[in-house]
Parts: sequence; C-alpha cells; structure tokens
Amino acid sequence: MSVCVKVGSRDSVLAIKQAEIVIDAVAGEHPDISFELVLIKTSGDINLDKSLDSIGGKGLFIKELEMALYDGSIDIAIHSYKDMPYEETDGLPIVALSERDSPFDALVLPEGMTELDMSKPVGSSSARRSIQFARLYKGYEVKPIRGNVLTRLSKLEAGEYSALILAEAGLNRLSLGHRISRVFSPEEMIPSGSQGIIAVQGRQGADYSYLSSFHNLESEIVSSAERSFLKTLGGGCTSPTAVYGHLSGDELTLKGMYAVDSDEAVFGEISGTSSDAEELGKSLAKQVLGVRC
Repeated sequence: MSVCVKVGSRDSVLAIKQAEIVIDAVAGEHPDISFELVLIKTSGDINLDKSLDSIGGKGLFIKELEMALYDGSIDIAIHSYKDMPYEETDGLPIVALSERDSPFDALVLPEGMTELDMSKPVGSSSARRSIQFARLYKGYEVKPIRGNVLTRLSKLEAGEYSALILAEAGLNRLSLGHRISRVFSPEEMIPSGSQGIIAVQGRQGADYSYLSSFHNLESEIVSSAERSFLKTLGGGCTSPTAVYGHLSGDELTLKGMYAVDSDEAVFGEISGTSSDAEELGKSLAKQVLGVRC
C-alpha cells in the first residue's frame, strides 16, 4: 500500500529546493512512499520591512509550519536548522538532520565587479555577520537587507548595495555558487549555529523510520554542540552570537563568538571528544561569558 507524506515548506525558492532535497533522498530509498509538498507563508516571509530581532527573531520562520504540524495539515516540516530556536517545541521533535552543506558565509559582488565599492553599503541580514565583516573590512558601511536570496540579489544588481553576505549553502542549493566572490573561513567569520543543515520536524509518537537513512550522525553531533553553546548563552538573548563545530575523527573543535555590542565581541575555542558535544558547547559559552561554574 502506498503512503502519502505531506511535506510542509516555506514558500520560497530556497525553502522549496531544500524540501525537494529531502523528498528526493527519501523517495530513492522508499519508492512505496509518495509526497505532497504543502507551501506555507510564514510571518518571517511576510514582515520584510523590519529586522528579525525587532519582530521576534528566527522563530518567525517556523511558527506557521509548527501550527500545521499540530493540526495535521502536514506530516513533516522542512527547515533550515539555523532558523530554529535551540529549544525544541513540545510535541514537535526534530526527527532527522541532513548531511551538512557548507556552513560558511560568502561574499557576493554585482555581476562583472571584482572589488567592493565603498560608496555603497554591504547588505547583511544579521548583526553576527555585520560585526565580523567590520573586523575584516574597515570603513565599509553595512546595511540591513531582508527578503529571500533572489530578492536580495535583485537589489544588489539594481545598485542598492556594493555586495551581499549570504550563506554559501543557500547559494549552492540554488545553483548560484558561481556568484560567490569569496568564502569566509571560520577564522574570518564564524557562521551561525547549524548553518548548512536541513532539519526535518515531526510530531511526537509518529513513525519516521523512513527517514533513518537520510539522517546524518555527524550533523547531529556538531549541531548538538553548537546549539548547546547558544542555549547556555541564555534564552531570549538578542546579543549577536556565532558558533562553528568541526569534527575530525572523534575530536570535536568548537569556535564561538559572543558580542555584547558592535564594539565588543569575545571569541573562544575549545576541543574535546564528540561524546561530550553538549558539554563542550556549555563550556565554550561559559568561556566567552567569563563565567566559572
């Protein structure tokens, strides 16, 4: 008997592409399962005239999808894991994580340009990126920009910005890797926690065994450390943060940033075994906060 899984996704080109990545991977392993893509407009997609911090933060990209999970309109929801609050919603667990695409940030220039134009601002959607960019490029104005990747690129080509800072993974998934002028190493710009990972969210008690081959253990380990770092820094904290975990064999290295304001950012690094991923995240958070426990 064929089973149909209703897959919830934000209504954007990138979100749809990420949902298709999950669908294609699972369909290849389970030809008896069919999928229906359900597109949902989220508050984060609608309110584009204000910064995310001023209207509720990253959770705005998942609220409506979670409501659809609760009422049974969809069976699973697909998210960029970096957009999800580090506290799981009651009854709606993360049931699978993708293999991580590039976690790094990238600089995108207007087509045909090879240098930054100081007369125009650089577009960035986050204070995390803006603060770290300012450390690399002195004297450049950084201005907020909202909208999906294609909308931001159209603003760049219209001459509103001299460059954009975007996630490399998103550009890769949209076949726009050729637009990248520079990829920032984690020594230059620490990325957002869980950036590059696609998360599948489901309902407590439902059977998601069909996702077992899709789920990536390395992503689980690394994101566990990264999200533990963010959680330890405190719920509701709006100070810019960044964290990146790298797994080499059984050794996990974690780099983190905590910014009190645009002029005061604290960086730290810690290493340990992968089995201590959550504790490493906590320890690094306490390190950048200067707390001894």
